[in-house]
Amino acid sequence: MRKWLVLPVIFTLATSMFAGCSTQTQSGGENNSQSVKGELVNVATGTTGGVYYPLGNALAQLWTDKLGVKGSATSTAASQKNIELLEKKETEVAFSQNNVVTQAYKGEGQFKDRAQKDLRALTYLYPNVMHFVVRGDSRIKSIKDLEGKKIVPGAVGSGTEISTKEMIGEYGLDYTTKKNVKADFVGFSEAAELMKNNQADAAMIFGGLPTASVLDMATSFNVKLLSFEPDMIKKITEKYPWYFEYVIPANTYKGQTEEVHTLAVANVLLVRKDLSEELVYQLTKTLYENTDRLVIAHETAKAIKLETALKGLTIPLHPGAEKYYKEKGLDTSKTVKP
Repeated sequence: MRKWLVLPVIFTLATSMFAGCSTQTQSGGENNSQSVKGELVNVATGTTGGVYYPLGNALAQLWTDKLGVKGSATSTAASQKNIELLEKKETEVAFSQNNVVTQAYKGEGQFKDRAQKDLRALTYLYPNVMHFVVRGDSRIKSIKDLEGKKIVPGAVGSGTEISTKEMIGEYGLDYTTKKNVKADFVGFSEAAELMKNNQADAAMIFGGLPTASVLDMATSFNVKLLSFEPDMIKKITEKYPWYFEYVIPANTYKGQTEEVHTLAVANVLLVRKDLSEELVYQLTKTLYENTDRLVIAHETAKAIKLETALKGLTIPLHPGAEKYYKEKGLDTSKTVKP
């Protein structure tokens, strides 16, 4: 059963009158958007303090306005949960981190023995950047100093929680077996509240720059963002090749006067294999023709560009998305095939 997040949906019904007796044939689906009108398109996003949530809502509204689909967005625990919603056919579109996508498609990690071979990519979006947030007056100087502390690794099953577990594991930290750190599994907004109230020592926030919950914390108290040491960046990226080094520029957040060396992973917009080629074509086309509207929702959307649409994809493209990219001159020959 679907649980819908209330999203205002405004339908504009227009009729077109064609004069004369000649008939034009349009290629590339230019006149076919009417064929998807009324179709259900739910977008599974993330927790309210992240980037998935505002972008997902913006996409749902954009597709409703431009295509006449019944667009909506759902707040979820993000990556893993979103893939499970796709599997159950309880959503049509979903955000996810590429590490979770890769493991799901191959039947590894959290998806061991249940490979999600019906996952399809619509596009690469932008990098998710890891923030290890501690209080500015904390004695915690390195990630290794989190031993014995209380952390907020993300909501259970979220990409943030999965990535946190992988990353801190390389420091010998583990909240499941060794239990040398304590964990409180909540979303970004709740994590910010725990930090504000001194109920947690560190929060892990994985999102685009800048992330709302980190902005919130930085305006409420002095924050410090922990960097990964160069040898740890090398160690983690060699073991988990979907991560890459990323530098958070100085002054991205209030009081953050130095750049932060951290890790990032690609974000991917997913769809179900069984969605029609025409629907996914129109969703893809409309997204890339209206990225300015997404930037209004969150400035992270500035990174969503057609030229990087295929960047690092580890699962097959949906035929509808591939059709659009081929029309725009992108080489899809090297993408993963079913």
